[in-house]
Amino acid sequence: MTLTAQVKKRLVTAALVAPASLWLFVFLVLPFIAIIVFAFGERGPVGGYQPAFTFAQFANLGSRAAAFINTLVLAPIGAAACLLVAYPVAYYLAIKSSPQRRLLLVSLVIVPFWTSLLVRTYAWMYILGARGIPHLLEFVGFDNVRLLNTPGAVLLGIIYGYLPLMIMPIYVSLEKLDRRLLEASADLGAHPVSTFFGVTLPLSLPGVMTGVALVTILLLGEYLIPQLLGGGKVFFIGNALVDLFLQSRNWPFGSAIAVTLVAVVVVVLLVAMRIAWRIAGTRQVDLV
Repeated sequence: MTLTAQVKKRLVTAALVAPASLWLFVFLVLPFIAIIVFAFGERGPVGGYQPAFTFAQFANLGSRAAAFINTLVLAPIGAAACLLVAYPVAYYLAIKSSPQRRLLLVSLVIVPFWTSLLVRTYAWMYILGARGIPHLLEFVGFDNVRLLNTPGAVLLGIIYGYLPLMIMPIYVSLEKLDRRLLEASADLGAHPVSTFFGVTLPLSLPGVMTGVALVTILLLGEYLIPQLLGGGKVFFIGNALVDLFLQSRNWPFGSAIAVTLVAVVVVVLLVAMRIAWRIAGTRQVDLV
């Protein structure tokens, strides 16, 4: 390839990448830089931001320990619960269902995204509220059962809301699986359970890691589900950020929490990538 051809190729590549790069820089990098600057400032007399350089906001993170603990406990548990529900569904869609039915079933998985998460969460508020399941349980002798405004309600809402995001990466990974490997394992006399753990599961791990990382990262910033199904009793970091920025107007402290949250997300992503690489045997695994 001549020098002129190489220059043209680089110019074309730069032209294709430039719009997305500019968009990310303006709407992601610059706002995050502003958040970092705010994190080292002080709260103004009437709220907002006052220029300063102090680590006091980070030293005060312990005052929101409950939000961090709830998030760091329920987010991984929610991701694990989504995985336990999603893997059998994805396995059936990719391996067991016929090609004629597969498109319909995959469409049914995606259909919930056609409705706002807010509307779906309000529906769960009614189902778990006093006129929902607890009201039905009274007819069989279970009185004073409270489901709404509990960690269990939040966990149920997380599974319902994020299940499609876990199913699809696993489904794509299983759908690409070479069926001849499963046939070869059966021909060699392997039990179906041995085939699953020896062939299917290892080859679908990239999809599993993608789904787990995607759901966990999104849950770390979740606000709506804890707010509606937790009733203010199950506080996530996202709820703390809304309170600090919109109600308390303590922008520096909210920025410090946001920066800490981003650091946690980066750590989670790096750990997930390291585990994926270790399991996959140094093969590249795309997580996002």
